Amino acid sequence: MTQQELLNEFLSLPPEAQRQLMDFIAFLRQRYAVVESASQSPDIDLINDSFIGMWSDRQDLADSTAWVRGIRANEWSKSHD
Repeated sequence: MTQQELLNEFLSLPPEAQRQLMDFIAFLRQRYAVVESASQSPDIDLINDSFIGMWSDRQDLADSTAWVRGIRANEWSKSHD
């Protein structure tokens, strides 16, 4: 369908249907504007970033998986009345 055909179809609709279509287009623009901006990531060199590995020399975090599981087990076992 060409743009002209699409415009003709739009103009052939009753005014209420045209308003609904314009609302739907506005909804789609808003929804996909957020998706597009979220999918764009800044150029960051994570391999050479000082944040990555900043705790690598900490002996108390050698087994962080067990630590996280312990915290989760403790918090998740509490009753939340």
